[in-house]
Amino acid sequence: MFRYQIFIEYVGTNFRGWQVQKKGKTIQGLIQEKISKLLKEKIILFGSGRTDSGVHAIEQSAHFNCKNKIIKFDRFLKSINHFLNKEGVAIIKVKKRNNDFHSRFSAKMRVYKYIIINRLSGPVLDNNRGWHIMKKLDLEIMKKGAKKLIGTKDFSTFRASSCRAKSPVKTMKMVKIKSSKDKIEIEFSSQSFLQQQVRSMVGCLKYLGEKKWSLKKFESVMRSKKRILCAPPAPPKGLYLVRVIY
Repeated sequence: MFRYQIFIEYVGTNFRGWQVQKKGKTIQGLIQEKISKLLKEKIILFGSGRTDSGVHAIEQSAHFNCKNKIIKFDRFLKSINHFLNKEGVAIIKVKKRNNDFHSRFSAKMRVYKYIIINRLSGPVLDNNRGWHIMKKLDLEIMKKGAKKLIGTKDFSTFRASSCRAKSPVKTMKMVKIKSSKDKIEIEFSSQSFLQQQVRSMVGCLKYLGEKKWSLKKFESVMRSKKRILCAPPAPPKGLYLVRVIY
């Protein structure tokens, strides 16, 4: 058996998320189906992690095993992307891997970013690619809030009720906020995340930026470990999986 890692870019708008489900179109399901047809054998794809319905990826990582060796990567990419591109999905790179590599369990760091379009007018070019917020956000207080998220903490406040993670304790390596014109980007780095953690943290940072919450209130909500006190999660359309580091 041969093992290959693939790097995937996708627009998540028309998908029910990454993971195969009984109903609805998923990214994992689509790619599995197309690679299986191309290689003429049943392929099971293992992703670095799930992305929710509507979430995008700049570079998702996954691997699969197959009996037939892929001889020419360029030819494979051209062939597979012929079927995937029309669905808003692209495999941008393929790598031969040893059998001890696992796209999920070998990952050392995952990087996500969230995009906010902060202006009066609704976005046209960036429609479904960011969260449109009309009220001017205070970036300085948001940056102060972001610093409070860094470190090893119990992130129960930001955890979806359906989250299956064994522990709510995660180590946030970095939270960085930058802005250019009307676009605000918030980048998060951690080995792993809880379900809806990033979107929930962004929702709370928005409350800070809108002056709905003080920094003291933000900290008390985070320390409470109570999901019910969390601000509404940011919509999935502004979230991107940037890359997975091994």
